[in-house]
Amino acid sequence: MKSLLRTFFAFGAVLVALSANAAVELSGVKLEDNVEAHGTRLQLNGAGIRYKAFFKVYTAGLYLGKKAATLDEVIAAPGPKRMSITMLRDIESAELGKLFTRGVEDNMDRTEFSKLVPSLIRMGELFASHKKLVAGDSFVVDWIPGTGTVITVKGVAQGEPYKEPKFFGALMGIWLGKAPADFKLKEALLGQKS
Repeated sequence: MKSLLRTFFAFGAVLVALSANAAVELSGVKLEDNVEAHGTRLQLNGAGIRYKAFFKVYTAGLYLGKKAATLDEVIAAPGPKRMSITMLRDIESAELGKLFTRGVEDNMDRTEFSKLVPSLIRMGELFASHKKLVAGDSFVVDWIPGTGTVITVKGVAQGEPYKEPKFFGALMGIWLGKAPADFKLKEALLGQKS
């Protein structure tokens, strides 16, 4: 009987360990529980789907070195950070760039926003150069200490890093700020809702 109980508990421990390292799947998009980014192992803080009206637009996954429950905690977290986006529908890339710029503006005061305008224009041009992102295409926004913010589209880093220290936090405001693109997505990214 003791042997049977030990086996049962050992099996239970294996299941817990497997589920702790399991990937999340949202609308057919698999988000790994852990990723390697710039020499650091990051864990999935949360993941969700961005809806516009009733339409699914993209999945988003936030990866950090340790769990965070607020935008301030995300920004203050040391080490690399990553927001991973995978499109669930086709969208004109220039439109996506405009929406991101508006999302930054909605979550910053005017003075801080004005300081980031050159980088936001550059980001808009970056997305416009891709013409269209289709369902299944992905891009990543990384914060790399000592380097800056790097945007990677379809696996290719796009231009020089954005050096402004506040740029990554401003982009995170799109999803995690006081006026996020989608409140349910904000909750999911901050691990407040599954």
